[in-house]
Amino acid sequence: MTEHLKQGRVANEIAHGKLLAKGHTEAIWGWGSPAGQQRATKRAAKITSAAKLAPGQHVLEIGCGSGMFTRLFAASGAKITANDVSPDLIELAKKANPGVKFICAPFEDLPTTGRYDAVIGSSVLHHLDLDAALQKSIELLSPGGRLAFAEPNMLNPQIFAERTFLRDKLDYVSPDETAFVRWSLAKTLAEHGYVDIHITPFDWLHPAVPTGLIKPVEAIGRILEWLPGIREFSGSLLITCRTTEAK
Repeated sequence: MTEHLKQGRVANEIAHGKLLAKGHTEAIWGWGSPAGQQRATKRAAKITSAAKLAPGQHVLEIGCGSGMFTRLFAASGAKITANDVSPDLIELAKKANPGVKFICAPFEDLPTTGRYDAVIGSSVLHHLDLDAALQKSIELLSPGGRLAFAEPNMLNPQIFAERTFLRDKLDYVSPDETAFVRWSLAKTLAEHGYVDIHITPFDWLHPAVPTGLIKPVEAIGRILEWLPGIREFSGSLLITCRTTEAK
């Protein structure tokens, strides 16, 4: 990624963060409704488990946004350092997480003087230049350190529409964000040297589902997540892998 393209992407994300911070950020992202809160809890639990978060670990959360997931990750007992490029969203995150260290900077510019046991995030890799982000993560991870993210699935019809022909009509979609197809993403992870790669489709609960239907929709969703073919259209991908151990 050239410096010009990087600066353009950073400027777009900062402007988008300012727009989000002016509204009810969680509601804009779909996390504010009862179904959205249920989705967030499930997603955070999956990332926490995939990254093996636990007391004694030092973990970097990238793309922390307003800090909602930061709070859920911190419940694991791990020491969380949280990063975002948006100063407006970082201010919201600090208020919600007074005990967490925050770094406001482009992820690619973070210093590599320290190493982390895990690099994690919710819906953030698809905002970044993927190759640059994966390389930076290797530089920041300890040998055997884990990468764990939940990201939008491009094969989901709504996600595909948002990232293609509806992009210009939706203010919650930033100019540079995309989504992933799990097979090509797995290949890219392997090319960067990650091992033990697992990418699992999940998430069939839409934020607009009424409270009384959350449990039955979740039950149906768990079945769909196991059905070959059908599961490929799930809303999200759980991505987990690790760096190689030191020789």
